Amino acid sequence: MLSDNFWRIIRIGLVGLVLAAAVAGLVLGDAWLWVAVEWSPPAYAGFYAPGGFDTPTTVTLLVAAPVKAALLWLILRAPAPGPLNRREKALRRLLYLAVAYALVLWYPIALLPDAVDAAFQLALWTAIDVLYLFVIRWRSRMLRAAAGAMFAVELAGMADELLDELDLPELGSGDIVALGLMLGGVAATVITVVGQRRDGRWSLGTQVAGWLSVGVYALTIPLNILLARISSGSLAMLVTMDAVGLVGTVWIAATARELPVEGRPADLPPARRRVPRVAVAAVAVLPIIALVHPEQTPHLTYTGWSMDCYDRPSFGDLKPAERDAAFLCRARNTDGGVPPMFPDSLSDQGVLAYGRALCRAKDRDEQEAILTRAGSARPAWGADPWDLVYVCPEIVGATHPELLRSTAETEAANTAYIAEENARCRDPWPRTKGVVQATAKYFLFADGDHGYLVHDPGDEAVGEAAERAIDKLYDDRTLIGVAGSAVLVGHVADVIDLCLTVKALRTAPPRRMTGWDQVNEVPIVSRSGRLTVPEMGEGGEVGAGAPMPNLAIAGKGRYRLRVYVRVNAGEEQHLVVVFPGASRKRLKVSFSAVNDRACSSSPSMGSTVQAASSAA
Repeated sequence: MLSDNFWRIIRIGLVGLVLAAAVAGLVLGDAWLWVAVEWSPPAYAGFYAPGGFDTPTTVTLLVAAPVKAALLWLILRAPAPGPLNRREKALRRLLYLAVAYALVLWYPIALLPDAVDAAFQLALWTAIDVLYLFVIRWRSRMLRAAAGAMFAVELAGMADELLDELDLPELGSGDIVALGLMLGGVAATVITVVGQRRDGRWSLGTQVAGWLSVGVYALTIPLNILLARISSGSLAMLVTMDAVGLVGTVWIAATARELPVEGRPADLPPARRRVPRVAVAAVAVLPIIALVHPEQTPHLTYTGWSMDCYDRPSFGDLKPAERDAAFLCRARNTDGGVPPMFPDSLSDQGVLAYGRALCRAKDRDEQEAILTRAGSARPAWGADPWDLVYVCPEIVGATHPELLRSTAETEAANTAYIAEENARCRDPWPRTKGVVQATAKYFLFADGDHGYLVHDPGDEAVGEAAERAIDKLYDDRTLIGVAGSAVLVGHVADVIDLCLTVKALRTAPPRRMTGWDQVNEVPIVSRSGRLTVPEMGEGGEVGAGAPMPNLAIAGKGRYRLRVYVRVNAGEEQHLVVVFPGASRKRLKVSFSAVNDRACSSSPSMGSTVQAASSAA
């Protein structure tokens, strides 16, 4: 074992380093001050305070430095001498491992997936809690059983966190369950301190550190709820909580240090056993009492910041018992700073009742009146059927049956719809086979789209080329914008989709103009050896409904792109033929007055540029 002098040198050196680094941080900048006081990488400072520390945060860091240095002095005290049996040695090593994790190991473990951290914590504290049951001299079977129950609740909370990280079904949902598991962890600490007092090995200072750690936990619970509602100005509070949270590490280190059995007193007299028993019974019952609310108190399972509300499952993916919870999430949703449909002061039962009333509303005005009575911050918005379907599927499903589908059913329906639309399109040149070719329905942006791109997705500047092509689209009535590696082909009719056939040939085909409203030929360049048309991505609404081939059959270089367009009975059909060619001229082979209808409007450019960027 290391000598006391060696431990004293380590303590003096580390504590002095912390204080000196804090002073140096004032000169070197915010990042170094953060490292000196918070013992974490400087990048964390930029994350929490991108614009630098304000005065309260700087003052808090300077105050926290000596406080943490003093607590570190207590943590690094040398282990007490004395014999230890096998279980006590294992417990001491695990407790010091927990101390090392709190001080140093948390950062390298944080670089691993979150599930690894959660699994490590669960394994470590499972072993510690089991050894607590055997090493601490509880002097009472009831006390040992209560300790086992509280340890089980504490470990259940850790297991729940691990299940959440693994995206597996959790032990429970809602803030009330999370609060119960957290209070179980606090109760586990309380009962451990009671056991230390009855055992007799641990000093009064260690027990005081244990009780102080309980106070820190009790303070952390409401502060976490408060900080969840504060978007800014909370960094000083976070620094304070981190500093006082080190008290728990002091208690763990002191517990490991004072494990030797020397000086253990005799059994406590019966009269002195009653007080701890009453305290233990109270601690065991407190988490249960905390879950019980008066009848008039609003029952709030989900709030606007509940973690369980981040997932948005489809109606068909949920069991009947889960649908009310899904509606509560949507009713209190605050994504993007949007006010919730119902205030947090309204109970779950009230939200569900108002939700069902909204389902029965005859029109938007009646919905507005219902939301006004409920105290909504946005009554004029009404309620959408995709939110109400969770509380009244029989009403919403009658007019919107697609909202009752599961994710798999929705994907299957979309796939079937796209396949059906693709089948409506035919190759207008069936006898002219391309080296590569494809025919599919091209879906445009529903609110207006310029058209589709033929572009080089491997070109780093494809986004800029697409924007230039949009600017050139309306230079003349051909509605074709050319910009290097991107050609934007516009639609001439007011349509939201069109039939598109693309073919790549080794030589220029004959100019077949019969039956086409316009035929134009423009240059295009491939810098990466690829030319293609954007496809409809997963969950997307814009793009070709089938895989599009690489039209740059000769590799990198210059190509010619001939576009055939015709409109028949409101349906628009395009044929795009690509072949090698060095000419940079634009040729208007054939042109019809059908384009006059399109030149008077200029749709939104967003989806076309987005399709090019996504393909790149």
